[in-house]
Amino acid sequence: MPYAHTLRGTNYRFSSLRQLLAAASPPRSGDVLAGLAAGSATERVAAQMALAELPLGMFLNEAVIPYEQDDVTRLIIDRHNAAAFARVSHLTVGGFRDFLLSEPDLAGLAPGLTPEMVAAVSKIMRLQDLISVAAKCRVTTAFRNTIGLAGRLSVRLQPNHPTDDLTGIAASTLDGLLLGAGDAVIGINPVTDSPEMTHRLLSMLDNIIARYDIPTQSCVLAHVTTTLRCIEAGSPVDLVFQSIGGTEGTNRSFGITLALLAEAQQAALSRKRGTVGQNVMYFETGQGSALSAEAHCGVDQQTIEARAYAVARAFDPLLVNSVVGFIGPEYLANGKQITRAGLEDHFCGKLLGLPMGVDVCYTNHADADQDDMDALLTLLGAAGVTYVMGVPGADDVMLSYQSTSFHDALYLSDALGLRPAPEFEAWLAQMGIDATTPDALPPALRDGFLLI
Repeated sequence: MPYAHTLRGTNYRFSSLRQLLAAASPPRSGDVLAGLAAGSATERVAAQMALAELPLGMFLNEAVIPYEQDDVTRLIIDRHNAAAFARVSHLTVGGFRDFLLSEPDLAGLAPGLTPEMVAAVSKIMRLQDLISVAAKCRVTTAFRNTIGLAGRLSVRLQPNHPTDDLTGIAASTLDGLLLGAGDAVIGINPVTDSPEMTHRLLSMLDNIIARYDIPTQSCVLAHVTTTLRCIEAGSPVDLVFQSIGGTEGTNRSFGITLALLAEAQQAALSRKRGTVGQNVMYFETGQGSALSAEAHCGVDQQTIEARAYAVARAFDPLLVNSVVGFIGPEYLANGKQITRAGLEDHFCGKLLGLPMGVDVCYTNHADADQDDMDALLTLLGAAGVTYVMGVPGADDVMLSYQSTSFHDALYLSDALGLRPAPEFEAWLAQMGIDATTPDALPPALRDGFLLI
């Protein structure tokens, strides 16, 4: 159905909910590349005003991608919780924004919200709105420690190496542990996505965790099919990783289906390797992946990104993160767009009930720098981000992009008074690790760490 709004004497018409959402989206290069962006700032404002007047119930009546054509749409509609939605069902998108900002307790709301509702309200919010609401959304998960508690900030220790060299990875892992990183996960992006190399990396990390009794989890970010083969072979798999998208076609481009993710989840659960919880999935997402796969179905990239979170929440993940600036300037052109997208992604993920982290990052050909990342990192900390990345020197030498360092995470924790996951914090104290004096190697780590 068409939507319209008159602004300054001009009547702006939008032929569908899909077009309205795209026109209302704040500027980003990916929507321009896809031919979906508003033609002018005035048209964008008109679209945002029309969107603000739209009843939330319309999102249950008009799918941006038809139910019959897309399994993510079917997942969203079939799992919608009408009882949870009843709390806000009488509101417009604009009224929903006011509700989110004024309501002190948003617990229990997530099952009643669709990604399109959440994406819509984010489009009419300022950055401070996105921060204020996300900070009220507390999502807790657990495997060998408890992630997402109030006053806590976790860090993924990311010891990637350009040749998957075990000694180099172990050295970076030690560096991160001494700087208090690693409670979210010790996660390696492998150069070689093979069961053999994945097994070697998993075994090394498992030996480190077991030898020093570290209350954390490991993950080799191989393709889900590779991880399944490793589970079948008896490899020490803690978490199953997979990149996911917000349409069936995007997921097909990643070589996955919803059924395959369900199979992997059950396989990981069968190992029963968690000690304080059994959240076994780890997902990464990013604005622009659907357009890159030519599977965006005419939907703007931020709405598609929110739909990926519906896929994630169906599998009770331990961790989800948006690699917000990783895909490149074709989709998020500069620091301003990356900042906006990072806060949108975090807001949408948290509001949909996910343990949301953000890889605060950019590629070297984007119009962004580390000052932009410092600003986004600080804003995400104020918004209650669940975890961030810890990369040696903030420069990933394998993936060739700029992220956040172990020291950046320490800065954020110190500035905002945040602490690691409680089990990991107790381990750091037990081991005598003081991140403020990392050169003082604790006795328990002096001998044999690199020989594992």
